[in-house]
Amino acid sequence: MKPRITVITLCVDDLERAVSFYRDGLGLPTQGIIGKEFEYGAVAFFDLQPGLKLAIWPRKSLAHDAGIPVGIPNPTELSIGHNVSSIAEVDAVMEQAKSAGAVIVKPAQNTFWGGYSGYFQDPDHHLWEVVWNPQLLPEE
Repeated sequence: MKPRITVITLCVDDLERAVSFYRDGLGLPTQGIIGKEFEYGAVAFFDLQPGLKLAIWPRKSLAHDAGIPVGIPNPTELSIGHNVSSIAEVDAVMEQAKSAGAVIVKPAQNTFWGGYSGYFQDPDHHLWEVVWNPQLLPEE
């Protein structure tokens, strides 16, 4: 298998609320909700970086598409790491997320490995880590 991940899909309980959080609160670019004409088709895509998108899709739609029952969400099954260029940027993104309605589950702080990070949960309890890693600085 070649590493060709192009979309990360998060399941949500309220698609409109999730679009508002990611678009209006975090400022991620999107064309909004598409596919409303299909029973299980409503979805929104957000541009993250070249070649990578974030999709938000109703939980029941993914369960239907995959042919599995809707399960109980568990926020510790996955975290999304948002790597930034400075400690100040970690603090700024954490504040932006909080202002958008995220729950800060771990305030930003120095890490044991020499970085700086904090965690927040989006309205559907997905876990995001905002991190400054001096060994893994993002390309601008």
